[in-house]
Amino acid sequence: MTKRKKNLSKKKSKLLKIIAWVLAVVVLIMASVAIGYLLGYDNASRESAKVAKIEKANKLALLQKQEKNRLATQTSMNARLIEVLKKESKKKEIEKKEVARVKSYTSASHEYELNSLAKPPSRLKREVNQSPSNKPKLAIIIDDVSVKSQVSAINSLGLKITMSFLPPSAARPNSAKLASNEDFYMVHLPMEAQNFSAEEPNTLRINNTQKEISSRVKEIKKLFPKVKYINNHTGSKYTQNEIAMHKLIVALNTNNIRFLDSRTTGDTKAPIVMKNFGLKYVARDVFLDHHMEKDYVIAQIKKSIKIAKSEGLAIAIGHPHANTILALHESKKLFKDVDLVLINKMY
Repeated sequence: MTKRKKNLSKKKSKLLKIIAWVLAVVVLIMASVAIGYLLGYDNASRESAKVAKIEKANKLALLQKQEKNRLATQTSMNARLIEVLKKESKKKEIEKKEVARVKSYTSASHEYELNSLAKPPSRLKREVNQSPSNKPKLAIIIDDVSVKSQVSAINSLGLKITMSFLPPSAARPNSAKLASNEDFYMVHLPMEAQNFSAEEPNTLRINNTQKEISSRVKEIKKLFPKVKYINNHTGSKYTQNEIAMHKLIVALNTNNIRFLDSRTTGDTKAPIVMKNFGLKYVARDVFLDHHMEKDYVIAQIKKSIKIAKSEGLAIAIGHPHANTILALHESKKLFKDVDLVLINKMY
């Protein structure tokens, strides 16, 4: 019995040792797992913090880039706005000069004198030039054309009207460009007047040399390549100087351009000079808007038609005033008795 008990006690002791070792191993494993978890958690926390820091840095960089782009865009917009404002300011300044120029005269009387009581110089009567089978011809020229609104107003009439463009200047930089869109036009060339306070730039003067006059005409031809006719803007002093007119006709002939006398003075020497060159003298018969009341303009249109019927043809000159345009519109029925033509179809 005693020996059997001893053996049993040994077996229990061995089993307890095994259990103890197993528990120790389990504890060790659990401790390792716990330590690993803690270490992993700490590493994960550090890694997570690192990722968060990188994301924050990236987000900050993106925000900085967006702000930089926004500032660049704003700067560009501001620069564009400044440029637009400059252009608008320049445009308003040009328009202001144009308004001032337009206000510098109140009627067609600026063509010959600044005296509001002055009467247009008398017309030069011509021989009857009408075939019984043909309608009399009437050419209407609108001088001083220089801006888009004037061109649009004239074209809106749907009538054969000859536009005579003033050369480009600071006040009307686009006149030549506007003319280039038309199939036919004239140039209204500034010439020296007896007494005129609002003289145009590059006005031809009686003391200009042949070289200076020829150079100016050549420049006009370059600006207005299709020009075949010019008429004088003011010019009451220039056209009554025979030598000056001779120089002008020499320059015009060289460039294949014909001269039409606006007759801003009754003492014009154009008829004599044209005859000396063997050229036909072509001149204005009627100023439509010496006074700008609509009824007056309509009466002048009727006078032009009467002359055309009497002599076979007539040439009338007006200006792009509102009442002149309106009078032409209201006179469309009057033109049924004449053949309204451009000046190049007159002769």
